[in-house]
Amino acid sequence: MRLLLSLLPFLVLFCSLYSASATRKHHPASNIVRSSCRHATYPKICLRTLSNYAGPAKTPCDLAQAAVNVSLARARRVSGFLAQLSASFKGTKLQRSAIGDCVDLMSSSVDELSETLAELHHLRKETFRFQMSNAQTWLSAALTDDETCLDGIQEANVKAKAADVKRKITNAARVTSNALYLINRLDKSRRRPRSGP
Repeated sequence: MRLLLSLLPFLVLFCSLYSASATRKHHPASNIVRSSCRHATYPKICLRTLSNYAGPAKTPCDLAQAAVNVSLARARRVSGFLAQLSASFKGTKLQRSAIGDCVDLMSSSVDELSETLAELHHLRKETFRFQMSNAQTWLSAALTDDETCLDGIQEANVKAKAADVKRKITNAARVTSNALYLINRLDKSRRRPRSGP
């Protein structure tokens, strides 16, 4: 019995090390997220959002889809928030116009991200480059929409819920920027020249 008790700390240590090792082996998603997010525009946001989301991600394509999904979810939330704000907003004509423009821009962003996601779900080898070009164009447009919305809010000096508005739009733009980085990375990996004749 004493022998068993004296060995107990070693058994606990062995089991915890084995468990940690097994966890690393059975979670390749965390490795692909970490390596892919390392050079993203906003690496900490990339790691935080995709570590929680991308459980089934096993390939760069899975990860790109997860990133666009996250971006689409954020854009939808911001779009809904701005629509509610617009309905009750009382400010100058310029400020009301800026909020109204933002509602339209975020709605466009949602559409462009939806198009991107649909394209990524139907990638084919023979049309891969064309589809990647479409995805990059739509994501770039969504990012431009986010940034244009933010610029308009700042120029109009919108004060009502200004901190919330800026934070939500900035966050959506950063997540979209990371999604664009992962799409570009996926495209580059497929464009690398093959060895041989």
